[in-house]
Amino acid sequence: MKLIVSILLSALLSFVAGLYFPWWAFAVAVFAVGALIPQQPFKSFLAGFMGVLLLWLVLLLFLNSNNNGVMAERVGNVLSVKGGAAVLIPVTCLLGALIGGLAALSGAYLRKR
Repeated sequence: MKLIVSILLSALLSFVAGLYFPWWAFAVAVFAVGALIPQQPFKSFLAGFMGVLLLWLVLLLFLNSNNNGVMAERVGNVLSVKGGAAVLIPVTCLLGALIGGLAALSGAYLRKR
C-alpha cells in the first residue's frame, strides 16, 4: 500500500512542482516523498521511477497529441533523431524516471541514516 501511495504522491507532487518551479523541481518533490514515507530503498526507487514515468508519459502524450506531433518532429530534427515522437517520448520518460528513482532512493537512504 505504501508503494502505491508513494507512486501517486510522487506523480502529484512532481506535477505541482512543475507548475510553479523550474523543471528540475520534480526531483526535489520525489526526494521529499522518498524521505518522508518509510520504505525499503528498492521500493522507494521503484515508487519514484514509476511516479515520474507515468506522469511524464501522460504529459508528453497529451502535449504531442495537442500539436499533432509537430514539436516532437522538430526537436527530432534538431537532435538528428530519426523517428520523432516514437523515439523521443520513451527516451525522455526513461531519463525522467531514472532521475525520479534516484532522487527517491537518495531520500530513502537519508531517512535510514
